[in-house]
Amino acid sequence: MRKLGYTLQRAVRLWVGLVLATGAVWAVLAVAKLSAAPLFASLVVAAVFAVKGYGPSKVPRPAGMAAQGILAVSIGFMIDTETLSALGANWLPALAVCLATLIVSVGAGVLLGAHRDVDVLTGALSMIAGGAQGLVAIARELGGDERIVAVVQYVRVGLIIVTMPLVATLVFGAGSSGGALGSGDGSPLYVDLLVVLGCIVVGIGGARLIRLPAPATLGPLVASGALELSGWIDSVSAPMVLLPIAFVLIGWQAGLAFTGESVRAVGRVLPWAILLIVILGVVCALLGLLLSHLTGISLLEGYLATTPGGLSAVLAVSAASGANVTFVAAVQVIRLVIMLFAAPFGAKAYLAVRARSERKKQRDDALVG
Repeated sequence: MRKLGYTLQRAVRLWVGLVLATGAVWAVLAVAKLSAAPLFASLVVAAVFAVKGYGPSKVPRPAGMAAQGILAVSIGFMIDTETLSALGANWLPALAVCLATLIVSVGAGVLLGAHRDVDVLTGALSMIAGGAQGLVAIARELGGDERIVAVVQYVRVGLIIVTMPLVATLVFGAGSSGGALGSGDGSPLYVDLLVVLGCIVVGIGGARLIRLPAPATLGPLVASGALELSGWIDSVSAPMVLLPIAFVLIGWQAGLAFTGESVRAVGRVLPWAILLIVILGVVCALLGLLLSHLTGISLLEGYLATTPGGLSAVLAVSAASGANVTFVAAVQVIRLVIMLFAAPFGAKAYLAVRARSERKKQRDDALVG
């Protein structure tokens, strides 16, 4: 009994220390106006605590699934008819560019997988351009190394957030003729919470029933997207108070898995990953020029629509520069949803092919023996 009491006290101390340290770092990053401050703070603090042996062993699975569900629902609510209708007759070129971005991302991931510290699946998940938080949240579930996926994805987002406004201004002549993004009146908080909870519960239950991969992400994403497109509850949105909590849980989930060896492995991988991220950014910019040519939108709008990540920053620059925010948002959201759906199904297919190949090799070895 005394041993159990000591174990509980130690667990409480570890969690309290993690919460306080994360809050302090989060506050500093927020003052510095760093994008996704809660996510970066929780990842860095949890990784340091894990390597030093001061942190809890892991985030409880129900908490991790709840974080995935909250994030998925917030993305699903972006899939509204007004945004999608902005594509108009340009939906086919926009879809083609999104699929091309997926192919290029996976190709870059395969190249990253050539590094001795990274397998092909982890490389692909690390380089997929879109949905960084969602991919980190489901990386372990899909069979990838969530530590490498987390670092590479967040480096990609960070590089894009830093460079995108500069490129938009210096290369494409973005100005400040537009206004800020506005938002309409929302529904009461308790309604938002009940709808989000319902989407998570129904989505996960339905996804498990039909055996979808990554049910905690794809199930709530489908449920919330269908609800948004139905128009039944137009004013509902994921409460802003939930997203930082989800980001913190996702950051902890990845950070607590770090070890000294994994930190050294990430350090070896990072230079190669940064080079591939830069190449990916250039290719996406070229796809933006192609989208501009095919649809008649401006070069700036084509670039912003195809920028591989940093959705909030992209929309902010679009609004401030007077670009067609709705069109940019539509392309970005479509790409985001495609990436989040392609990753689980692609990972499942890859693992199935790899398992068959290994079984065939074992049979061949047995015959030779």
